Parts: sequence; C-alpha cells; structure tokens
Amino acid sequence: MRAALRQPQLIVGPEIGWLRLRPLSPCTFLSLVPGWLTDSFKWDQKTFPTQGDGAVAHSLYKMIFLTALPLFWIMISASRGGHWGAWMPSSISAFEGTCVSIPCRFDFPDELRPAVVHGVWYFNSPYPKNYPPVVFKSRTQVVHESFQGRSRLLGDLGLRNCTLLLSNLSPELGGKYYFRGDLGGYNQYTFSEHSVLDIINTPNIVVPPEVVAGTEVEVSCMVPDNCPELHPELSWLGHDGLGEPTVLGRLREDEGTWVQVSLLHFVPTREANGHRLGCQASFPNTTLQFEGYASLDVKYPPVIVDVNSSVEAIEGSHVSLLCGADSNPPPLLTWMRDGTVLREAVAESLSLELEEVTPAEDGVYACLAENAYGQDNRTVGLSVMYAPWKPTVNGTVVAVEGETVSILCSTQSNPDPILTIFKEKQILATVIYENELQLELPAVTPEDDGEYWCVAENQYGQRATAFNLSVEFAPVILLESHCAAARDTVQCLCVVKSNPEPTVAFELPSRNVTVNETEREFVYSERSGLLLTSILTLRGQAQAPPRVICTSSNLYGTKSLELPFQGAHRLMWAKIGPVGAVVAFAILIAIVCYITQTRRKKNVTESPSFSAGDNPPVLFSSDFRISGAPEKYEAGAPPSQRLSSDDGPWLQQVWPGRKALKDFALRRRACQ
Repeated sequence: MRAALRQPQLIVGPEIGWLRLRPLSPCTFLSLVPGWLTDSFKWDQKTFPTQGDGAVAHSLYKMIFLTALPLFWIMISASRGGHWGAWMPSSISAFEGTCVSIPCRFDFPDELRPAVVHGVWYFNSPYPKNYPPVVFKSRTQVVHESFQGRSRLLGDLGLRNCTLLLSNLSPELGGKYYFRGDLGGYNQYTFSEHSVLDIINTPNIVVPPEVVAGTEVEVSCMVPDNCPELHPELSWLGHDGLGEPTVLGRLREDEGTWVQVSLLHFVPTREANGHRLGCQASFPNTTLQFEGYASLDVKYPPVIVDVNSSVEAIEGSHVSLLCGADSNPPPLLTWMRDGTVLREAVAESLSLELEEVTPAEDGVYACLAENAYGQDNRTVGLSVMYAPWKPTVNGTVVAVEGETVSILCSTQSNPDPILTIFKEKQILATVIYENELQLELPAVTPEDDGEYWCVAENQYGQRATAFNLSVEFAPVILLESHCAAARDTVQCLCVVKSNPEPTVAFELPSRNVTVNETEREFVYSERSGLLLTSILTLRGQAQAPPRVICTSSNLYGTKSLELPFQGAHRLMWAKIGPVGAVVAFAILIAIVCYITQTRRKKNVTESPSFSAGDNPPVLFSSDFRISGAPEKYEAGAPPSQRLSSDDGPWLQQVWPGRKALKDFALRRRACQ
C-alpha cells in the first residue's frame, strides 16, 4: 500500500534557479488552500466510518491531510515568489474512455504584474516553432482536432493554477503535455517540465516480489482515480479459498495523483502456485469495465516424489537410479554416496547411470533436493553380487621353531563365500559364509615350513591365494657330510639345514687354519631350499689327510661336526651338484696341464706337489716354507692369519693376491 502525500515539488526552469520563499500568515495560507483539496477531505470523511477498520483508515487519512497542510503552505508561499516556475506530476494514468485531471501550478516574476494571464497546453513538444498540437489555449480556444471537445482548463490562471482536464480518453492521447505561460508581449515562457499521460485498460495487481508457501502475503489491486467525474469500484476475481478482500479506499500518491486500492490477505500453499488471480475495475452508471490478472508464483521447498527402491545387480551389469522432486523454484538435485557428489543438476528429475557396476559401487546412495526454501532427501540401497576377490593373508608368515602361528585369510564377495585353507591337498581349516578364516598352528616345527593355499568360492566364482610359512631354526649339519681324497686332492662336503641361511667355516685344528665360505678360491657353496651345501677343496696333499671340522651358525645357534673321511672312489660328485662338478673338473684339468708342462722341462726335477699358472689359487702342501715369508705377524692378528713352523707342508695362510702366489711358485721352481 502506498499512502502518498509527500511534499509536492515546485519545478522551475534551469535558468532561474530556486524559488525564494516568503512567509505567509496562517489565515492567508488557509484562504489559498484549493477548494478541491478541502472537498476531497470532506468526501473521505463521509466515505470512511468512524468505528472499526474504517475508523482506522479515516484516522490515517486525516493524519495525511494534516501533514500535507504545512507542505501546501510552503508551496503556495513559494508560488507567490518572483521567478518562472511550474509544478505538475511527471506521470499520470487513466483508464481508456474516462477522464483525467492533470494538476498544475506555475509562477512568474512579481515585477511583471500582468493584467490578464493566459496559458497554452501543448502535446508532445514544448516549442511553438515546431507547431505542436495545441491541447488548450485560453486566448482563442482554438485547439487541435484530436482535442476538440475533450480539453478544458480546471484551474484559474490568475491564481497561477493551470490544472487541465481531458475527457473521453483514447490511446492516441497518451503522451507528453507541456504548459506555456503567456503574460502578454514578450513575457511568455514554456516550462521544460512536463507530465506524461498513460492511457491504460487493465488494473494493476501488485504481488509481493516473493510469495512463500505457509507465509501470509498481501496482494493489492491499484487503479488510477484521477477523473473527478468518474470514480472506479474494485472487486476480486478467482480469490475463492484464498481469503476475503479489504477495500482500503482512495489514496493520494507522491506527486499529487490519486489511486483506488483494494487489498487481499491470504496464506498460500504449494497448490496455489500458478493460480490466476484477477481484479476488476468498474465505473458506476457506465458500461466501462476493466479486468487484470496475475499468476501467483508461490515459492516452496522441494519434496522428492519419485525415487528407486533398493536395487540388486550382478557385477558388470548396467544400473540406473532415478530421483524426481517437486519444488518452486526448481531444485538442485544431487546424487551422493558417502559424502561424495556423483552428479548434480538443477532439474525436476535426475538419473544416475552406473555402467558395468563393480563391488566398489555397492552401498547406499542418497538423492538430495534443495532450493532456497528448504530441502528433502531419500536413500537407495544398491547391492552388487560378485564372485570372491583373491584372498589376502594377514598374519604370521615367518615364525621361530616352537612358536604359535596365527594366520588370517580374508576376502570379499556377495554373497559371503566358503573359505578353506589346505597344505599339500590336506584341509587344515574351513568356514562357511564368512569373509575371514583363521588358522592356528601351535609349536611350529621345520616340517610346517612350506606352501599353503587359501580358497574362497560362492555361486559366482572361485579364487585362491598361495602363501608360504617360513619356520626359522638353528642349523643342523646332516650326517651325509664327509671328506673324500683322490690322489693329491681332498674334498670336504658339509650339508647344513637351516633357516635363515647360515655361515659355514671349515677348521683344520691340527694346522690351526680356518677357511670360511667367503674365501671362494677354496670354498664353493650352493643353497637349495633350506639346505646349504659347502665344498672345501685341498690340493697338493701327498700325506695323510688332515682333520676337518665343519661349523655352521645363524642367529639361533651354532653346530659343529668333524667330517669323516671316505675312500677316494667316494667323492660324492652327485652331492655337490652340477656347478660344483664343473668347478672341480676345471681344477683337475688345470692340474693335468701344469704337470704336463713341467715334465717337459729337462733341467727341472718333476714335482707333482705344486702347480703354477693362472688358475685360481688353492691350498698346497710342501716340504718347505715360503722364502721371504715373515717369521712372525703383528701381535693381535687372528690365528687364521698366522703361520707356524709346525705347519710343515700345509699352507695355513691364504696368501693375498694372485701375484704373491705366482712369486711363490717361481721361487720354488728356481730352488728345484
């Protein structure tokens, strides 16, 4: 509702500045109040009752009128000033076929003091040289044919009132209206300010910019009431079920124009969205009747009206999930899973397409619909049927002998699978329709070491996983370990069962010599599973073979065994494997080649106890000590790095480098 009566503005030409205000006495002011204003006030008093809602409206109107009196005092005082100026509403409207009164006041300099004041109203142009249509002319009463019998001056130009009345309005009369003051001679002035007339044929229904379901709203119907001869009456159309209308009455707008207002209060629902509401303006004692309509745009939160029920699908198939919602404005629909947005769009319905579904897509999906006025959500369960996944083993796969081992085999499938653990086709544990199976092995032994299988199966398929259990234990030297001699070569075989892999050393106690597996010139080692086979090769042995002790160690213990000697025909080539046989054969060939070459030397006595060349160095037996070798080593050197005079022909020190061994062979040959 627009309760008008703001201060009317006195509009002046840009070249004359603002009006000077001269004080007036209250009596003079009251004598200058236009009669139409006081008459209007008396009409409103009769129109509104003194009790009930009408009394409230009457009090409001009276307050507006009393507030307007000082403003009119200022306006009239200003109009008696001394500058060119005019006031009229910038725009005004009226129904086609009715009339309109354009209020107008003007002013001119006091020193002109004209005997008679004339005026002219122009249509659409303020300049006479453009020959605009004359709406009204006080001197000659000659007007444009469009305005003949339609225009009349309501104001008194002598009182500086230029109010114009236009009747029998038609659309071609809509436009701009300019007033020109004519005081005689050169004292003529066309005011640049003008009023725009709008000819209408429908009431104006004012709907709040936002109508929300469940919240009371006020819809108003406003029509112009600027014709003093015809006043409209308002009624509502299509308001059944919405509420009873309230006629507020005639109200004055900001610029002095008048409107009739009717109000309709109601609480809208979502069903009222799009409802067509109408207002009718009719003029008593005439056939004039005008109607206007407005569609209600009721805002309301979303309600999900369409969504899938729970869905079952086989892995690899196509799944479509649909969600639809009703709301205004259209909702933002979102498909989510575990807080992750999968798809969203502003629409009334939204589908989620899942191509070739996998078990990872199994779960609960949520459809969320929301707009600025609220939200709604629904959930859909998707169950993906699939074969078991490859089982995984979590638990102890490395254990020390005597410990208890716990192994957990787990998988995923839908429906749940049958789980089985077996070793060498022997079932050790099984469970039905469970995703986990636990195997307990108390006090494991080396025999528990080996490969195990975990198998999972359901009606959609079968998967299996192999895993190894590694049992760690102290070394065990097998009884098949021994030494064997052939000609001047002694080979000692030490077979050790151990986990983790042990270290192996050969000790010659009578010679105080220890050779370990890192000295690859003399020791060859090969591992197969839990067995480690080490071979020590001694060459140049012409006397009785020495005692050899095999010692094996790992982090769980140490074991030693004196290796028994067997005949030369039992070298047990098969025990050392193919690689060891190749190495031994290569050493044998080198020895034969060396002996053949030395026998061809006539000036050198044959000595089969030594062989020199580029072959890898081995332990030799001799009747003399190395010339130039140090008698003693530095204190603190380990026993395995010392030579003793009682070592006789046995070389207890692995001489560093091939060059030292070659020098040793050359000096021995020179002595022979």
